[in-house]
Amino acid sequence: MKKSLITLMASAALAITSFAATAQMKDPTVGGAEMFPTKNIVENAINSPIHKTLVAAVKAAGLVDTLEGPGPFTVFAPTDDAFAKLPAGTVDNLVKPENHDTLVKILTYHVVPGKITTKDLKDWIKKGNGTYSAKTVQGGMLTFTDHMGHIMITDEKGGKAEITTANVHQSNGVIQVINAVLMPN
Repeated sequence: MKKSLITLMASAALAITSFAATAQMKDPTVGGAEMFPTKNIVENAINSPIHKTLVAAVKAAGLVDTLEGPGPFTVFAPTDDAFAKLPAGTVDNLVKPENHDTLVKILTYHVVPGKITTKDLKDWIKKGNGTYSAKTVQGGMLTFTDHMGHIMITDEKGGKAEITTANVHQSNGVIQVINAVLMPN
């Protein structure tokens, strides 16, 4: 009887540990929507109620297949509110066929090869004496700093964005939700 009680207790402890580990692996919600690490970047972005503009822009730019690919990619994903901060008419103008190249340039400026977490960024910022720079898929540079525990991103034109929802893991990378649209040179 003692042996089965000990076995039962050990099994219960293992189940609790496994449940806690699974709970820690769960992605944060984005705009109240559940994100799934088994889905790719596009599948989760489509499910996000605060990334409708980004999804429409990705479709207009013809980048869906790329962002559904194996990656891994880190996407710094501006929210609808971030796009709304741009001058009136900017988004409508960018999604026009004649502005395709400019749209692709802006969107790929928000993508860095590899799977980069905020822990990685904080470690690299610390090693870099307060800054870390990464080359985007577009070819430009983003500069990262840690401001009182918040990761800030500075684009090549001096614009700034903050990571507001971190480490949304995808099957082909990670999404870092940001509060501004980054602009390349």
